[in-house]
Amino acid sequence: MPKLDETRPFLPVNIAIVTVSDSRTAADDRSGDILEKMILEDGHKVRARSIVKDDLDKIVSIFTAHVNDPAIDVVISTGGTGVTGRDTTPEALKTVMEKEIEGFGELFRWISFAKIGTSTMQSRAIGGVAKGTYLFALPGSPSACKDGWGEILKSQLDNRHRPCNLVELMPRLQEHLS
Repeated sequence: MPKLDETRPFLPVNIAIVTVSDSRTAADDRSGDILEKMILEDGHKVRARSIVKDDLDKIVSIFTAHVNDPAIDVVISTGGTGVTGRDTTPEALKTVMEKEIEGFGELFRWISFAKIGTSTMQSRAIGGVAKGTYLFALPGSPSACKDGWGEILKSQLDNRHRPCNLVELMPRLQEHLS
């Protein structure tokens, strides 16, 4: 059964939040606000936060910039994961990532299914890794952000989580470059 090993010291990670939306502004970005609040409450650091239009090239550009920033360990986006013509976040991430973490999207949809039923099939939540940086794309709803952080990322980005977690793998993410 998963648990926290309280004998280990907590290691905060540096996170960038990206809201993908044609209509959100800093004044009404509820999903970004929720993510930031939960991340900070759980002891991590928000190193960057931005809003980018639903445009493939702009999304690729901001993810690439964060991946190339050694101060960022994790990028979490919200929005642009649906199936409409403007939803291109998964395609942008696939352009940037070196490896996909298939289990993230599968687990997100499994959790979501319990709450919204078959409507979860419209979510293209995705996770991956590039240049030693974790990348996660969540749907744009506040509820999806709460589920993605609270049910998955909170524990996987806590180095005390047992039996394993993503933080303890961070030093090994670029082994292929050695």
